[in-house]
Amino acid sequence: MAKVKIKPIGDRVLVKHLEDNKEQVRGGIIIPDSAKEKPQEAEVIAIGTGKKDENGKSVAFEVKVGDKVLISKYGGTEVKIDDVKYTIVREDDILGVVG
Repeated sequence: MAKVKIKPIGDRVLVKHLEDNKEQVRGGIIIPDSAKEKPQEAEVIAIGTGKKDENGKSVAFEVKVGDKVLISKYGGTEVKIDDVKYTIVREDDILGVVG
């Protein structure tokens, strides 16, 4: 895995969507990429600096780099680094770890 040039801060997590290689075809019509839904399964690429609780103590992340996760369909901000699309999401937007 190549080193990514972005480090999330706070409780944010950088993920890369795992592409579904199947073409979406509806009634013989190929759906263009711009109309396809984002896949909800992603791989954790980098984690932020962590968030603090009300006492100022660091709260550990529940995910780690390399985990396969399900993320909220509309959560996060997409970024493009070296022609690769990533999404930065808050840890709260991660719904679960795929085992």
